Amino acid sequence: MSNLKAIKRENTSSGSNNKLRSEGLIPAILYGGKDANQNISVQKKEIKNLINSDTFLSKVLELEIDGKKEKVIPRDVAFNVVSEEPIHIDFMRIVSGKKIILEIPVKFINHPDSPGLKRGGVLNIVRRKVELKCPAENIPDEIVVDLTGTDIGTSIKISSVKLKENVIPTITDRDFVIATVASPTVIKEPEKPAEGEAAAEGAEGETPAEGAEAATAKDGDATKKDDKSKEGADKKPEEKKPAEKKPAEKK
Repeated sequence: MSNLKAIKRENTSSGSNNKLRSEGLIPAILYGGKDANQNISVQKKEIKNLINSDTFLSKVLELEIDGKKEKVIPRDVAFNVVSEEPIHIDFMRIVSGKKIILEIPVKFINHPDSPGLKRGGVLNIVRRKVELKCPAENIPDEIVVDLTGTDIGTSIKISSVKLKENVIPTITDRDFVIATVASPTVIKEPEKPAEGEAAAEGAEGETPAEGAEAATAKDGDATKKDDKSKEGADKKPEEKKPAEKKPAEKK
């Protein structure tokens, strides 16, 4: 449990609060229980690391005001929209015997001991926080989920999580899922053809341009003409045979 010192503040005007912030303090209010609401301020440097943690709004703190200590729990933090620095905090007194509804963060442990994750499975987190109804004196900092032995296809439900005594989920009508160990999703890229195959495909698919076709046709015609000329030159003119003389008729 973290201890935190607070200072009473009498003036609650905007100007006074801005002055406190410039001095490294965060204005706050303490409420709840039988005592009256109390305006206080806390040192930013003492609480800043706690504010940045996931468990801050479910963490029990011991607040000391003028030497008097009491257990409180942060209920809300306001931030500057530009600088994102904390500018106001609400604290609630913890009254013994009362129950509080809180969102408790989920923590997963023993990832290396999960056969499903070892085989490339993926932890699919359904709920990062679970709303619980807790006794004021028995508030858990986190819900621990042990991944030991979980295989692909495993659904981790709230019933498999060990909670503190008298701590129950606010959802009671079903055994809801906190996380699953899912199969890996792999997207295969189409195989690239080898360079030789790509070149061959390109050669087969090539179509000669119109100009090339015309040039080829002309070359073919010219070749045919040359061949005919050669054939004509090779052939010798047929020799005329002398006419046969008829023998003279005998008188």
